[in-house]
Amino acid sequence: MRMKSCCIPAALLLLVVAGLLYKFLWRGEVAPASDGRSAILMPQQERDLVLREMRGFLQAVQAILVAADRGNTQGIVDAAREVGATQQQGMPGTLVKRLPAGFKMLGFDTHRRFDQLALDAEQLGDTQHSLQQLAKLMTNCVSCHASYRIDSINE
Repeated sequence: MRMKSCCIPAALLLLVVAGLLYKFLWRGEVAPASDGRSAILMPQQERDLVLREMRGFLQAVQAILVAADRGNTQGIVDAAREVGATQQQGMPGTLVKRLPAGFKMLGFDTHRRFDQLALDAEQLGDTQHSLQQLAKLMTNCVSCHASYRIDSINE
């Protein structure tokens, strides 16, 4: 009988922890959006930070295209590194907990792909290969924008 009485609180604690992990690591703070996407809900300051990062991706894509057109592999390397994984450092924990797992996975993968693009451009010097990598990387951007939007909330 004593064994059963300690299992119930342990099971309840496990359920609470699992629920919190789901909320903060997997689901994030999202709501259905009127356009069929998931709306990620965050304060304006955090929204601005995420949108600034996305504009950085877009600026890097444009710089990579210009560099590839000019045969400038160092330009490709520099532009891709600007938005690589090191850019993720310093993201506030409050922001990370709001993001659903799918959004986080796309973001981490996009940063990683930019790093790989930079490394390959540096080592191979093949602008055509860089363009092929960029085309594949852009599927992350298209997928993310098709799935999510970011809505401001008051906090």
